[in-house]
Amino acid sequence: MAVRNPVDLIALILVIIGGLNWGLVGLFDYNLVDAIFGVGSTLSRIVYIIVGLAALYAIYFATRADTYHTREATTHH
Repeated sequence: MAVRNPVDLIALILVIIGGLNWGLVGLFDYNLVDAIFGVGSTLSRIVYIIVGLAALYAIYFATRADTYHTREATTHH
């Protein structure tokens, strides 16, 4: 899966940040986003929304990448 444009890269970074935060919550019951921005604060909610949107974009990215590779494989044979 190759990152082709800045939006792809930003979404990837945000999804990684979200995954790491969930890992911290699961392992240590420590929420880094809440620690930085405050529990239930507007900024925390915005971060969660942006990470969630990045995850939705990652689904699109993954299906687009799969379609791209499938199309490329059929045109080069």
